[in-house]
Amino acid sequence: MKVNWFAIGSMAAAIGVMFGAFGAHALKSRTSEDLLSIFEIGVRYHMYHALALLAVAWAAERWSGNLVNASGWLFVTGILIFSGSLYLMALSGARWLGAITPIGGFCFILGWIALAIATFRSN
Repeated sequence: MKVNWFAIGSMAAAIGVMFGAFGAHALKSRTSEDLLSIFEIGVRYHMYHALALLAVAWAAERWSGNLVNASGWLFVTGILIFSGSLYLMALSGARWLGAITPIGGFCFILGWIALAIATFRSN
């Protein structure tokens, strides 16, 4: 699974860079400053958790198990829900999407906790 997590993390990082460039170049002149800021927060957390997926690949090499894989899936889900909702909010102006953003944040938190527990259990 470590190879899969590394590939998923690498692709997530590439997509994060593309979204960051899109926000910096295409959105900068077309959207309000507050919506651009929301988009940038989505990109920031997207990139943090793309890198976290690379850490999951490393952890899968050392401590294989369900919790390591669960952390990876939670990070992927967090990127989709947290960052995805912020991207959609910034692009559409539909502020109601902010109501689902915390679900993605909770996935991020659970992913980090699952990774920590996997580490502790390895001892």
